[in-house]
Amino acid sequence: MTDSVGTTIDTVDPSDTIAIVLAAGAGTRFVGPTHKLDAELTGRPVLRHAVDAAVESGIGPVIVVTAGHVTTPVPPIVTTVVNDAWQEGQMSSLRLGITAAAARGALSVVVGLGDQPFVRPDAWRSVAAATAPIAVATYDGRRGHPVRLHETVWDLLPHGGDEGARSLMRLRPDLVIEVPCQGSPNVSLVDVDTLEDLRRWQNNSSTSSP
Repeated sequence: MTDSVGTTIDTVDPSDTIAIVLAAGAGTRFVGPTHKLDAELTGRPVLRHAVDAAVESGIGPVIVVTAGHVTTPVPPIVTTVVNDAWQEGQMSSLRLGITAAAARGALSVVVGLGDQPFVRPDAWRSVAAATAPIAVATYDGRRGHPVRLHETVWDLLPHGGDEGARSLMRLRPDLVIEVPCQGSPNVSLVDVDTLEDLRRWQNNSSTSSP
C-alpha cells in the first residue's frame, strides 16, 4: 500500500475498512406519516434494508450517520453517529462518518445511502475490494453506490454541499475506478424519495422480488 494520492493501493484487510450508511437527510419530498427511512418496505424499514446489506457484506464495522428525525433502530453491532449539523448537507454527514471511522483506525470507508434499499451485500464487497483511491459501483455502466474512499483522498473531499464525493470524482477522474456490480440499474439505483416511490416498490414486491 502507498500513501501517495493517485497510485494504486493493495486491497486492505477487512478490519481496516468501515462501512458508512448516510441516513441524516430531512426527506422533505416524502409526504407520509413517518420519515421515509422509517417507512416499511417488505417487512422492514427502508433504512434497515441498507444497513442490513452493509452488515451482511462482512467488509468491516458499520457506522450509520443519522439525525433525530430518523427513529429506526439499528442492530446492536452497528455504531450510530448523530449529525446535529445535518441541515448543512450530505457532505457534513460523510465527513462525520469519516471522522468516526478514522478514530477507529480505518484506512478506507465504503459509503452507501440509507434511502437505497436494494443495494446488495455483494456490491459492498466488490467495491470494498477495489484497488484505487476511489472506487464507485456501476450497474450496467451507470454509477451509483456504494463508493469506496481511501484515506489518501479524505482531505480532498469538499467541506459542504450535497454532492458527497461526486464533485471530487469529476475533478480527479484519475483517482477513480468503476466496479461493475450485479443488479439492474432500475433497482439498484432506486432512491425512496417520495411516498409514490415507496408505494410503487411495495406493490412490486407483493408480486415479485426486486
